[in-house]
Amino acid sequence: MMIDLAPAPSLSNQAGEQEEARALREVLANINERSCPNSYNFHMHTQFSDGKLRPEEIIDQAIAIGLQGLAITDHHSVGGYKTAQNCLNHPNLNPKPSLHLWSGVEINAYLLKTEVHILGYAFDPDHRALEPYLQGHAVEGNAYQASAVIDTIHKAGGLAVLAHPARYRYPATELIPEAVYLGIDGVETYYAYNNPTPWTPSPKQTKQVRELGELYNLLHTCGTDTHGRNIQKRL
Repeated sequence: MMIDLAPAPSLSNQAGEQEEARALREVLANINERSCPNSYNFHMHTQFSDGKLRPEEIIDQAIAIGLQGLAITDHHSVGGYKTAQNCLNHPNLNPKPSLHLWSGVEINAYLLKTEVHILGYAFDPDHRALEPYLQGHAVEGNAYQASAVIDTIHKAGGLAVLAHPARYRYPATELIPEAVYLGIDGVETYYAYNNPTPWTPSPKQTKQVRELGELYNLLHTCGTDTHGRNIQKRL
């Protein structure tokens, strides 16, 4: 029997983390095909993984277009999120924007004999259980299983979402039910699979994923998955 020796977070920290997840759930309950990229964006990458933008540049662009909320989801890193949070908390930032930044990360995992990406949101970025997943690369062994990734995100107080469900070797109709069985909280419903200009969710895939999400009572997210110089596009 393995014993978790990680120190328990304080009650005040636990309350804060739970409040972040509750607030995000409320936002996601109203997400639709028009929410991204001008109101919300829950999938973005910075120079802390494979993106071209610095976190400060993402915040500048988010403020400029009037985003209400966002998450930086670097691969196996929360460095971009922490830098962006420091930017928003800077005393010289005046007036303070009405912009909510949630913690985020994108983690490689093994689901149904294929590799998928799982997005984590509104978690404690310093939670000890997450450390193996925040080393800049995918993990191996049992920790690589989707069940382990989902459980770890939950242990850190966050929500787990299956990224771009229609991009994998197995169809969304097979992957989503399996992810539901393992405890996934949501799916990235609104995603532009063919990188159009301007950004818009792909109609066919969106309809399929949204219907599956409704069937299994999942949360819906949206995001541009930006890797380039513009947060309103993927590349």
